[in-house]
Formats: sequence, C-alpha cells, structure tokens
Amino acid sequence: MTLPRRAGRFLAIGLAVLAAQLATALGPLQSPAAAKVFDPVSFTLDNGLQVVVVVNRRAPIVHHSVWYRVGAADEQAGESGLAHFVEHLMFKGTESLAPGEFSEIIAANGGRENAFTSWDYTGYFQTVAADRLEIMMKHEADRMANLVLSDAVVDPERDVVLEERRSRVDNEPRGQLAELIRATLFLNHPYRIPIIGWDHEIRELNTEAALRFYERWYAPNNAVLIVAGDVDPQAVRDLADKYYGPIPAGDFPPRQRVAEPPQNGAREVTLRSPRVREPSFSISYLAPGYRQAEGPEAYALQVLSEILSGGATGRLYSRLVVDQGTAASAGAGYSPMAYDYATFTFFASPRPGGALEPVEAALRAEIALLLEEGVSEAEVAAAKKRLSAGAVFARDNLSTAPRIIGAALTTGSSLEAIEAWPERIEAVTAEAVNAVAKKVLREEQSVTAYLLPKPTT
Repeated sequence: MTLPRRAGRFLAIGLAVLAAQLATALGPLQSPAAAKVFDPVSFTLDNGLQVVVVVNRRAPIVHHSVWYRVGAADEQAGESGLAHFVEHLMFKGTESLAPGEFSEIIAANGGRENAFTSWDYTGYFQTVAADRLEIMMKHEADRMANLVLSDAVVDPERDVVLEERRSRVDNEPRGQLAELIRATLFLNHPYRIPIIGWDHEIRELNTEAALRFYERWYAPNNAVLIVAGDVDPQAVRDLADKYYGPIPAGDFPPRQRVAEPPQNGAREVTLRSPRVREPSFSISYLAPGYRQAEGPEAYALQVLSEILSGGATGRLYSRLVVDQGTAASAGAGYSPMAYDYATFTFFASPRPGGALEPVEAALRAEIALLLEEGVSEAEVAAAKKRLSAGAVFARDNLSTAPRIIGAALTTGSSLEAIEAWPERIEAVTAEAVNAVAKKVLREEQSVTAYLLPKPTT
C-alpha cells in the first residue's frame, strides 16, 4: 500500500511476488548467474549507493527512480505521516533549484514523474526520453543532498497533506475502514499506523521534524538507484559516479521494529456510512512476508491466492459468483513484499440488493473446506502455470522491473531472489500450500471487517 504525491494511490506492484528473502550480495557490475526475469546489472558506488540497470530497448525511453529504505513504519512515535510529508517536501527546492523547478524541468523535457511512500520505503521516479537521463540524475542527486526547507514552504504543504487525508480517508468509507482494519490486526507493530498519518499528528509536523527525518535517512548508502530502458550499463555507471558519487555516505542505525505479540482472539470492526450503497466484508489474517517466511511459505501463499482468486476460474469467484449466484464479487489477496509482516485477505460482497449474511456464510464455508480438505496437486499445477505465464510478460511495461526491484531491495530481498522466482514457484507442492494455509488461516489472528450502509434519517 503506497501514497503517491498528489495523485491516486500508487499502483500496486503487479509482480511484487517475484522477490524473496535473501541478502543482497552482488559484486561490482555483474549480473546474476541464472538471470530469468529481468537480467539486471548491479554495482555499488564507493559511497554505498546500489545501482541497478535493466536494459530494455523496446523504445528510446528510460525510467529513472531512487528508492530509500525508509517508510512510515520507521517514524518516531507521535510523528505519524512524517515519511509521507517529507516525500511532499522533496519537491520544494534545493540550494540550486526553486520549489517546483525540478518538476518544471521534467515537464519541459517531455517527461512524467511521481513519488510514493509505503510503510517500508519511499521512492521518486521520472520517465523521459533516453537522451534526457543525465538531466534527471543531476537534479535527483541534488535533492538527495541539498534539500532546502523553511516554514514558508513547509506550513502550506502540511495543509495540502491534511486535505489529502480528508479526501482519501475522512470522506471515503473504504479508506476509513482500511485504517480500522490495520489498527486492529496489528496490536503492536507500526504497520497499524496509517502511512498518511493521523490527523492530529499531521497538524504537529514542522520544518524541524522534516529536516531531522531527511538528514537521518536520505543518503546514498540508504538508497537504491534503478535505471531501466534504452541505456548502456557502463554509461549509467559513469553518470551515477558523476552525480551521485560525490554525495557522502550517511551513518545509519539499524531499523528498529517492534514485534507482534501472540494474537489470541478474533476481532471484528464495522463501519456504517450513508456513502455506502452496497454492503461488503473481508477477513484479514496476519501472514509472513518474505523475510519472516520459513522455507517456501511465501511462495505457497502466492499459489494459494492464485487458486482462490485467479480470475473467473478461481475457487471463490467460480463458486460464490458463478455457481451459487449469491455474490457480486469474491476473492483473496496476498503480497509478501514487506520488511516485516504481510496479510492474507478474503473479501466478498452480495449482488445489488442482496443480503450480506448468505455471502459471508458461503465464504466462511469455503475457508473451512480449504482447511479440512486442502488443495489438490492439479489446482496447484494450474495456478503455478498461470503465475509463471505472468512472469513472462514482466518486461513488457518499462516501469514493472523498477517497481519490483525497488520494493524487493528496500525490504530485504535480492536480485538473485527475483530472478529465481519462477523456479521457486514451480517447486511449490500441494503439501506446502495446505500446511501454510493451516498455519496462517487461524481465527485467533484474524480481523473481520464489515462495510455497511447507514440510513440518512
């Protein structure tokens, strides 16, 4: 889940399932030995900046992005929303550029840009013609080291963030419910706090806090530079050395995250709103992400999600929507791309005018049947085939590789793990899927959430 700068929510990382738990261990300017997905080239500058290049010559364009290993879950208590706030402020100028001038330069060169914040990382990207890459590097490196902030630019931007929260959360029932779900599912971990922050804490964010956060986390050895497109890896290295190389490394403490205590009881949250026309519900379970998974658990959960929710042939859609006809939608979702915990979620809604109770009963019956009888090898084989087919097309969109690689490298995974994803999916067995389903889908570590209409009178 991410929050882009002044745009809609950052697109979900479509193939984030390709990364896994391994330590990044790449030598200078070398490719993984058995590249099968993106065939990336990686090297590290003397100041600790890791650079990844993905050559894609389908069009004379380039995608340039910088990912920082810091997000909302790294904020100090009482400063919720600070990571996202600093993301906004990174567009407010440097010692050599006026506020907004970098954006004007990008537009003048026919490019597009955006930025995003998650619980675990913050990123900035531009897509431009390949011959404009040097311009992007020059100015992105500039704001990595030379951001200038004052109350004159910080205070109005805080109002922008407050309005963003009002429009996306306070006036949006699904946004409100999403906050309630996470605040209930996570008892102790900072993933329970919204990325955009709580309203009363956003109001207290100021220039001093923003500069402290920037100076602590924004440095080359806490970042990953990813360049994808019609480029030459050595030319990229020369530009990276020229613009990012002179920036001094920072001194970073290890990430300090608290752990979740044992969860001993199922919980429920309900949101009623006159803005809701049709009811819906979901069941979310605490699940391991790549870093926490044991053995093939994360891959098995991806296969399980595909079995349950793989389009019209998925178990839940075919049974609740097609066969029984009680639901308008039904599915499941899981993404292991997190530095700490992930979630596995079921969802369903009735047909227009229909009751929610039969749909909930049918979905819970499917979960019970899954835990009792498990999945078959035939279902696993079909799901693996669909997942692997998706990986074949991962290079079609120029931004796919940077999104997957950036999220992986900022959450503790590696390039080798991304490239090995097809083999690791192929190795998943029905036994592994059934075992992890029983481990994760336990009532005591779940939150059921209801979104219901509320009469206006």
